[in-house]
Amino acid sequence: MMYKAGSYDVIVVGAGHAGCEAALACARLGCKTLVITLNLDSIALMPCNPAIGGTSKGHLVREIDALGGQMGINIDKTFIQSRMLNTAKGPAVHSLRAQADKKKYQLLMKHTLEKQENLVIKQDEVISLDIENGKIKGLETKNGAYFECKTAILTTGTYLKGRIIIGEVNYSGGPNGLFPANELSKSLKENGIELRRFKTGTPARVNKRSIDFSKMIIQPGDEKIVPFSFISGNIYREQIPCYLTYTTEETKKIILENIHRSPLYTGQIEGVGPRYCPSIEDKIMKFPDKEKHQVFIEPEGEDTEEMYIQGMSSSLPEDVQIKMYRSIPGLENCEILRTAYAIEYDCIDPTQLKLSLEHKNIEGLFFAGQINGSSGYEEAAAQGIMAGINAALKIKNLEPFILDRSEAYIGVLIDDLVTKGTNEPYRMMTSRAEYRLLLRQDNADLRLTEKGYKIGIVTEERYNIFMEKKMKIQEELKRIKNYIILPTKENNDILRQIGSSEIKSGISMYELLKRPEMNYSVTKALDKDRPELNDEIFEEVEIETKYEGYIEKQMQQVEQFKKLEVKKIPKYIDYNEISGLRIEAKQKLSKIKPENIGQASRISGVSPADISVLLVYIEQVRRKKGE
Repeated sequence: MMYKAGSYDVIVVGAGHAGCEAALACARLGCKTLVITLNLDSIALMPCNPAIGGTSKGHLVREIDALGGQMGINIDKTFIQSRMLNTAKGPAVHSLRAQADKKKYQLLMKHTLEKQENLVIKQDEVISLDIENGKIKGLETKNGAYFECKTAILTTGTYLKGRIIIGEVNYSGGPNGLFPANELSKSLKENGIELRRFKTGTPARVNKRSIDFSKMIIQPGDEKIVPFSFISGNIYREQIPCYLTYTTEETKKIILENIHRSPLYTGQIEGVGPRYCPSIEDKIMKFPDKEKHQVFIEPEGEDTEEMYIQGMSSSLPEDVQIKMYRSIPGLENCEILRTAYAIEYDCIDPTQLKLSLEHKNIEGLFFAGQINGSSGYEEAAAQGIMAGINAALKIKNLEPFILDRSEAYIGVLIDDLVTKGTNEPYRMMTSRAEYRLLLRQDNADLRLTEKGYKIGIVTEERYNIFMEKKMKIQEELKRIKNYIILPTKENNDILRQIGSSEIKSGISMYELLKRPEMNYSVTKALDKDRPELNDEIFEEVEIETKYEGYIEKQMQQVEQFKKLEVKKIPKYIDYNEISGLRIEAKQKLSKIKPENIGQASRISGVSPADISVLLVYIEQVRRKKGE
């Protein structure tokens, strides 16, 4: 017998990285929010790599933070190593990555949820949705509870009908030895939600005491720690090193001799795996000429001997795994604490969603995270905060909050999923962002904090910090444009020492800083009036100065892009009535239901000619209707 257990504005199903950000966003926007999770101990769990950030993912974390999210604050308080990646390249691809103390990260996030006003947490399993007349009304749990809700956000991760696969062994299970959620998929299907099967995996964990680090290359953290959160301030912390080693010919031989036992090649795994995070057996098969592959040994925390073997994800049988890991320099005597495994799970086709992450046919039902076919903690958290904001805005009868491709990596991520769909677990990359010189991680707050403040999710304290930073950047840019370096002997001597050409007439510091060899640290001797500012102000001013021409060019491209984004497509359009459209275009447009011409132009199978036909048709219809 079901009993009525309460009524909420928003119910978030799942408390992984998407669920945490979604729930906090809703509660902070004043909605009465309930989070239901299979296990309280799995809140903010990192079942795979114990790290936050990385190439392009660091951008997402900065954007989540700029919007008032929690991930950046949380990792700044619990990381054990921090590194800025891609520093040899331009600022557009600089990406911050931090090794997490995974248990401390979990506990801090769990406590943050527990303390949050308007937020209730419950350990239970959601088994079915109550949908009436195309609208979410409530949901039922395994413990016999019925909860009413105005909106719901599904953030089920890899738990839906999860199946663990290790060689010939397979069984029903969630990640990291937790229970799966086996009943909700049936309810989703019954309500017309299209499901698909994806697969991901994780490497083994080994005992630190059984590793010989003398055979490995030490990987220390950065001397200067750059925080993820724009409000964390300076961080000083002793860091724990990671280590680098490589696979060997023996590793390759062991895998090839046992490839017939790999479920990837026996057909036992039905789900589609992530292209950009392949298993070690996949790497060996796809790159047979490669002599060795990188293997990073990463600590899982300060108070554990567990080490994560990055680059060695596998679903081979346990006996093969032992031989395989022990063929790697430094791991000859390693003790495996947790066996590597693959996990298959149900997720949805994300093209069923609007750009707000609400289902197109079920009002009030939102989806975020790996259930949308994405992979990665950061991608999940980014969708989580957006789904949370939009669920809260829906309750308040306000327009949804949509970030487009020119405004944020979050916009690229959601647009890619909803408009293009994905046939494999989606991973964010800098190359996916057309306007990446504008969407740098250093300026995420300048792009998004104002928007978050207007919505009401960014606190007054955070907004004041942002406004002060913005003002200082503007003041410093103005100052260096007016600060003239004279062609004195002393100044030219300094320029020669720097390796820069002499000046024959006065030049502004702004123009001088544009020279490739120049930066704020080397121009200090020339700048007698330099104010005391923190490094992030100087970094922002330097980037805006050096890349001014490129930034202006990209801004012009954005203007062109925006022209198509503002051309809204009326909801009453029936694509089958448009005679000039090709059949494929009619089918794709009818399925995706794009919100504007820009989105329509990015649908696979819709050509520029189809867009021209569509524009003409919309104009004709509007004239007839007198719009």
